[in-house]
Amino acid sequence: MISDKGTIPLESAIFTFMFNISAFLAAATIYTRYKIVEKKNRTYCFSSPALNLVSFFLGLLGCIGMSIVASFQGLNVTVVHDAGALLAFVCGSIYTLLQSIIFYESCPQWNSLWMCHIRMIISAVCCAAVVLMIVCASLVSTTKLEWDPSEKDYVYHVVSAICEWTVAFSFIFYFLTFIQDFQNVTLKISIEIDGDIGKKN
Repeated sequence: MISDKGTIPLESAIFTFMFNISAFLAAATIYTRYKIVEKKNRTYCFSSPALNLVSFFLGLLGCIGMSIVASFQGLNVTVVHDAGALLAFVCGSIYTLLQSIIFYESCPQWNSLWMCHIRMIISAVCCAAVVLMIVCASLVSTTKLEWDPSEKDYVYHVVSAICEWTVAFSFIFYFLTFIQDFQNVTLKISIEIDGDIGKKN
């Protein structure tokens, strides 16, 4: 399992640090994608603003789930860790699905049809893997690091682990499909400072 890498010190400290950075970068990517769709939608009205907003909040919830997974080790605080993992995987997979729908709605103005198909395939694989992962994980009666192939829950554990890694790589590949869209966009951040700050009354 992915979380097994962050159970034992010193690896747990590195896992927590890197996973929290990944959650932050994912949140930044999701926010950037949200603003891009919002800006384009004002001009072309190709998608419902509510759909973009819902996918944005689901994406952020998934990032919060990632941070929970990083902060609470699986063997020490199992319930909280599993809740964070469920939040990350479920919200993340729904996010990819909703974004795929938005991509189709913006085709062909902003996306090619073949790229929309690729994104939808990744989303479908991701959602299917999440469902299978949850089913198999619910059939595993214990949480531990070392497994013997002769144990009764071993097959469920292996299938669940494969699905977990499949979902993780699906997220990575899906975010990589944003690169082309991000290259054509320039973000400007404006900071307004009150001119009265620092003045004496």
